[in-house]
Amino acid sequence: MSDAVQRVSVEIEGREISFETGKLAKQASGAVVVRAGDTMVLCTATAGNLRDVDFLPLTVDVEERMYAAGKIPGSFFKREGRAGEKATLTARLIDRPIRPLFPKGWRYETQLVALPMSVDHLNPYDMLAMNGASAALMVSNVPFPAPVGAVRVGKIDGNFVVNPDEDLLVDGTDLDLIVAGTEEAILMVEAGANEIPEAEILDALDIAHENIRKLCAAQRELAERAGKPKTEVEIPQVHPELYEQIKTSHGGALEAATQVQDKLERQDATKTVQEQVLERYSGDPEADTFAEYRGNAQRAFDKLEKTIIRERIAVQKKRPDGRTADEIRPISVEVDVTPRTHGSALFTRGQTQALSVVALGTTREEMRLDTLGLETTKRYFHHYNFPPFSVGEAGFMRGPKRRDIGHGALAERALAPMIPSEEEFPYTIRVVSDILESNGSSSMASVCGSTLSLMDAGVPIKAPVAGIAMGLIKEGDDYIILTDIAGVEDHLGDMDFKVAGTRDGITALQMDIKITGVTFAIMRDALAQAQVAREFILGAMTSVIDAPRSELSRYAPGISSVQIDPEKIGLLIGKGGETIRALQEEFESQIDVNDEGMVLVYAADRERGDALAERIRAMTKEVEVGDEFTGKVVKTTTFGAFVELSKGTDGLLHISNVAPGKRIATVEEVLNKGDELAVRVVEVDRERGRIGLRLAEDPEIQGKNPEELAAIAAAEGSRPRPERGGRDRGGRNGGERDRGRGRADNGGDRGRVRDRDPDRT
Repeated sequence: MSDAVQRVSVEIEGREISFETGKLAKQASGAVVVRAGDTMVLCTATAGNLRDVDFLPLTVDVEERMYAAGKIPGSFFKREGRAGEKATLTARLIDRPIRPLFPKGWRYETQLVALPMSVDHLNPYDMLAMNGASAALMVSNVPFPAPVGAVRVGKIDGNFVVNPDEDLLVDGTDLDLIVAGTEEAILMVEAGANEIPEAEILDALDIAHENIRKLCAAQRELAERAGKPKTEVEIPQVHPELYEQIKTSHGGALEAATQVQDKLERQDATKTVQEQVLERYSGDPEADTFAEYRGNAQRAFDKLEKTIIRERIAVQKKRPDGRTADEIRPISVEVDVTPRTHGSALFTRGQTQALSVVALGTTREEMRLDTLGLETTKRYFHHYNFPPFSVGEAGFMRGPKRRDIGHGALAERALAPMIPSEEEFPYTIRVVSDILESNGSSSMASVCGSTLSLMDAGVPIKAPVAGIAMGLIKEGDDYIILTDIAGVEDHLGDMDFKVAGTRDGITALQMDIKITGVTFAIMRDALAQAQVAREFILGAMTSVIDAPRSELSRYAPGISSVQIDPEKIGLLIGKGGETIRALQEEFESQIDVNDEGMVLVYAADRERGDALAERIRAMTKEVEVGDEFTGKVVKTTTFGAFVELSKGTDGLLHISNVAPGKRIATVEEVLNKGDELAVRVVEVDRERGRIGLRLAEDPEIQGKNPEELAAIAAAEGSRPRPERGGRDRGGRNGGERDRGRGRADNGGDRGRVRDRDPDRT
């Protein structure tokens, strides 16, 4: 070991990744700075006190520092608080492949911390954090057996790209595949995909593993140069004689207990046998040897239970609930479960049940992201909740746990490629899956339930998505791939392989492997078996609802869209936002307008929303011959009356047309300022800025088309017209000048009106 700064590097697809130790955080058990480009992550591994527990006391924390991207946190306190979703998901990516590799019996409190120190928005920090955590363990005194490497594989323009730039991931890629593993085997896979075939997934995994080996070699080199002596760990052993005694005395009872099909009844039956074993083989509770004997008995019992279940499945091909290897538990599907929500579904598979509910909102209700990444908003998001009653337990309910966040992200990733664009469906979409009952594969049940609830809500998803969890039990050369694994099969199995997708391909993938003997052939068989299961589940789902509903729930906000000339945005907004606010108050609706002139109108009352949309069209449309308006007289003159057609646009009703069939001396004999009239446009002279009007009830223009109206106006062309200037010009150019002033006065009001919630500034 050397006290000097040590640095090794490796080239991955033409980009250097370096590992450096010995400079920062030297009091940690192990500390490594990983760098690619200008992205730097400090990763530490620290072993604390020895704990008297029967589990691995490992904690993984990712702490985003906003300064890494040159940002100040957006909270009131202006400092980082609880870890966000991105940091939490990265912590899970670090934990999942590393945890199974710790030696049995390691009971020292261990913490892995990753601090992004600099982010260049080209090299995502999550991949560096995964590699850095492993490297920190390798140089520490923790007896970690082998390095873990991690890479991301994207699919850009039809080609696989290893560790693509972050902006390519944000702009959209057909595949975002994260793979972690050792030199010998893949341990973890996390993927989002746009209906990628199974064969392509396997090709991408092969490419990933080639590069993982390079990263592992670099970590080994760093450990050889700067690694600390490893702490000795005593691995608890099962006493062979005690194991055989328990097998003889209680093996039959345990065999019967573990075959009870109902989950809770099986747990109770198994617990009864366990209590009998511990009571018999722990000795006198008052004796000094009681704790030691009880621990020995517990380990022997656990091994016997695991051996019985695994051998029965792998060798005898009998699953705990009696199903065949590729059999799916009974499925029940129901939609429109909760009447006042915008969409809902109840998906039940065996003893796993998910209630998924959709809430639709305006685009202003999109999720704002304050992270180190490039994404700043999200209009579709999925939340997953796992209350303790779902497994028959009582416990604290104090917000989402890491597992809840991870499962929600997986379901969100599975459905994201199928969500319509904002142009097709201008709503913010939130889906919530509450797990009401769980016996394995609740995340995949939430995928199915969420697909159903989205279709029930009338969200025009591109295709329905289903999910299935696959498992593996491998005993020597005997192995079996299990479809739709239950909880006990996940707990005692060697692989948890979740696959979600449409009939045409995979949209999300999550795999955790606990052993090193999983070959590509096994993964290929698992994917093929999962495809058959997925299609079966899709059939059960579409037999209840086979397409999105044609209409939204009457409780969802109605929406109308109006495309206006971007030059008319200032007109719609008005000085200081007065026009748009007045419209929203009058129609009890919400208006959003973007810089391209797309106006979205949201209203709880659909009729009010449609009326507001029509008002906006009338306000902002170019006036044409034949258009009809109802407007107020804004000015009278010796030659006629000016009528406001829309905000800032007036037309002239000539004195000769104020009272058809009569001759009047002054306009005021018939009209006064403020009177409301129904008028029709008979002339539009854009060059001279003049709009000519006739009363809508004037018999001379009844039934006339625009060409005929223009001819009537042309015949009247010899009449005196007002001089140019002000509103007396017919209002057209005057209105343009007024609107120009409105835009100038408002300056940035266009953006402020869109984001008038102060929290959005």
